[in-house]
Amino acid sequence: MTTPTNLSDFRSSGTRETRVRYQVVALATTLAMVTYIDRVCISTLQTDIRRDLGLSIVQMGYAFSAFAMAYAAFEIPTAWWADRLGTRAVLTRIVIWWSTFTIATAAAFSYTSLLVLRFLFGAGEAGAWPCAARALSRWIPSRERGTVQGVFFAGAHLIGGLTPMFIVAMRPYLSWRQMFVMFGLVGFVWVTAWRIWYRDDPTQHATISKAERDRILAERPKDVPHVEGARYFLRLLGDRNVIALCIMYMSNSMMFYFCITWLPEYLRQRHGFDASALGFLSGLPLLVSVPSDLFGGIVTDRLSARFGLRIGRCVLGAIAYSISAIALWVAAASAAPLPAAILIALATGVCMFTLGAAWSVCSEVGRNHVGVVGAIMNTAGQIASMLCPVIVAYSVSWFRNWDFPLYLLSTLFAIGAVCWLLIDPNRPVFDDGVAVEARARAVA
Repeated sequence: MTTPTNLSDFRSSGTRETRVRYQVVALATTLAMVTYIDRVCISTLQTDIRRDLGLSIVQMGYAFSAFAMAYAAFEIPTAWWADRLGTRAVLTRIVIWWSTFTIATAAAFSYTSLLVLRFLFGAGEAGAWPCAARALSRWIPSRERGTVQGVFFAGAHLIGGLTPMFIVAMRPYLSWRQMFVMFGLVGFVWVTAWRIWYRDDPTQHATISKAERDRILAERPKDVPHVEGARYFLRLLGDRNVIALCIMYMSNSMMFYFCITWLPEYLRQRHGFDASALGFLSGLPLLVSVPSDLFGGIVTDRLSARFGLRIGRCVLGAIAYSISAIALWVAAASAAPLPAAILIALATGVCMFTLGAAWSVCSEVGRNHVGVVGAIMNTAGQIASMLCPVIVAYSVSWFRNWDFPLYLLSTLFAIGAVCWLLIDPNRPVFDDGVAVEARARAVA
């Protein structure tokens, strides 16, 4: 079969084009939503958990960090596995595992048991997002990737923003243990649909038309053979793009993790908001992120098509990060409760504006290594996420200071803005020549 090389080939083929790829987007987006339900619920329920298990604020900080620690440790191996075995099999394992340990969190009876359960939950969920990025890179034409990544993150942030309000509404009727069981069961519903419908490549799907398949394949870079051994990882970890992506993404992940762990307590203790306001203001940063995700994905694709990838991905990212840095600095310095809460939401929404660009760059520089490249970037982010709850906990416990974490985040966003400008999306980590040479050396 001859693969078409431009859009005129599709129009002349005479075959009606299906839209199967958008069903893949729907599956990936619902996956993102399930992950955020399971992550966000513990921050809203942490007051009840601390009371029942007798935990200090520092111990709760370590419980939050246990998830991020496991996520960081297992993400690259899981993504490496998916790049070789395919996302259908690996994501099935991931969702079953994390859903099981979401339910098991309900059985926590002590500080140690909670640490173990949250660590195992993180180990199970590790690799979910790079696997989703790989699935989208196989199914979505290049010119649509930023928009699709925006839809993906918008779904996650929408449900993340609504979850605190849902939990507040359900508190009179369900205990925190019953809520973990309820949220964990959702994952088993998703994985059933995934196993039945999804295929790793559009060429394997029975319902896709030739026109749609050809469109996807024509805009997908040629696969580069996977290389084994230490040289493969040295090339990845030493690449300028990968290093800049990692440093850039740390501030984004830390911002998100602050929102889903300590933000409710920050708003209550630092600014005195009552329970009725907390349900809305705790979810506001993620709700603001929904239109930001969607609009950011569309803007990055349109700017990239008109001005090139450096402008559409990197300059856009640098501007957004600079705005987030300023907003957080002002929020930390503000004594007015409502402006501070709004500025935190603004900073979060603006930084999430770049998610479509960030994960699209992973596809562009990683190509069919996108799972591992995305995992390395996300692992760096998870290291920052792992440190965030502990930094906040000790800042409050030792110094009675809720503002230091926001100043730290502001500084990290300023550094991230510089890193955006160092990224070149037009330069892949591996090209055909490098991969073939490395494969030859490995064989020899």
